[in-house]
Amino acid sequence: MNALPSIPAIDVREGGPSRHAQQSAAQARALRDACLNFFPRAARPLVPVLDRTAERWLKRSRSPYVDEIARIAELLDFSGIWLLNASYQWGCTSLAREQDGVPWLLRTLDWPFSGLGRHAEVAQMRGSSGDFFSVTWPGYVGALTAMAPFRFAACVNQAPMWRRTESRWLRLFDLAANGIAIWSSVDHIPPDQLLRRTFEVCDDYAAARRMLESTPVARPVIYTLVGCAPGERCVIERTETGFITRESETGAANDWVPARPGWEGRIGTRRFLTSSFADAAGQSRARREALAGWRGSPADRAFDWVQPPVLNPYTRLAVAICPAQGILRAVGYDVTGAELPEPVTQLSEIELAPRLQPAQ
Repeated sequence: MNALPSIPAIDVREGGPSRHAQQSAAQARALRDACLNFFPRAARPLVPVLDRTAERWLKRSRSPYVDEIARIAELLDFSGIWLLNASYQWGCTSLAREQDGVPWLLRTLDWPFSGLGRHAEVAQMRGSSGDFFSVTWPGYVGALTAMAPFRFAACVNQAPMWRRTESRWLRLFDLAANGIAIWSSVDHIPPDQLLRRTFEVCDDYAAARRMLESTPVARPVIYTLVGCAPGERCVIERTETGFITRESETGAANDWVPARPGWEGRIGTRRFLTSSFADAAGQSRARREALAGWRGSPADRAFDWVQPPVLNPYTRLAVAICPAQGILRAVGYDVTGAELPEPVTQLSEIELAPRLQPAQ
C-alpha cells in the first residue's frame, strides 16, 4: 500500500498567491476540474458567464486583491478563478480552547467538492506585521484557516442563511434571493479577504479582533479567533455591518449562538430540500456541541476529535493550530469509497522554534 502524501508547504513570501498559482498551475487546474465535476454536465458551460459576473462584483467591492486575482487569471488562463475568489460557501466546525493556559484552534472545513483535501497546500506568506501560514489552494487569494506564529490564528465559518419563510420548498428561493443581494452589493470586502488582510497588518490578537469586528463585510460570516495568552479566544458573529462576540462557549458551526429568528443553520446539499427548519438548526448544533464536548487534548497529534457528527460526508480538511507555540497541523480528507471521508494525506505539521522573550 502506498504511503499517503503530505500536504505541501509552499514559501510564497515573495510573490504571494500569484507565485503560488504559477508554481502549482497543474494542481490549480486539477482542483478546478474536480470542483466542476460536482455540477450537472449541462451547467458546466455556464462557468465562463459566472466567472465574468464574479469579476464584475469583485471589481466593484472593496477587495484589496483585485489586481492579484487578475494576475492569477492571466497566468492560469482558464475560467473559474474569479468565481473561486468570490465564493466562500464552506460549512465548518471550529473550537477555540485552552490547554494548560495556552489557546488552541481546532477546525474542520466541509464542502461537497471532491479534491479539496487532496489539493490543499500550506502557503507561507508575508505582510507588514510579519509572516503567516494559510491552509489554502493555488489560485485562491483569501484566507479560510491561518496562523500568524506568536501573534494569533483564525478561521472562517459560513454564517446561517437568512430565511423569509420556514418552508423547505422555498429554501432555493431564499438562497437565490440572498445571492442576488450579495452580488448587487458594493463597498464591502469579502469576509475571507478581510481575514487575510488581518494577518497581513495586525500585530496581535487585540488588533485582529478589532479589525474583524468593525470592518464592514460583503456577507454574514463567523470568525473564530485565538491569541497566545490565556483568555485570548473568541467567536465573532458578523452581519454586514454588525457583530456579536462570544468569549465563552467559543465553539462555532454554521448558526448563531443562540439562534436568532429568521436565520437558518446551514445544511449539506444532500438534505437541502428535505430537512426542516428545525433539522437544519439541529445539524449545525450537533456538530458544534460534539466538538465542544470533546475532552481530549488539542496538543495530541491523533486528531481523534474528527469523529461524527464533526466528521460528515463533506469534510475535506481538519486543522489544529497553536499560535503561542508556532504549531499548525493539518490533514486532508476526501471520499474514498467508504461511507464517510477518510484521510487522503498524512498529518502535516509546521512547528516553529519559540520566540525568544526580551530580558526583563
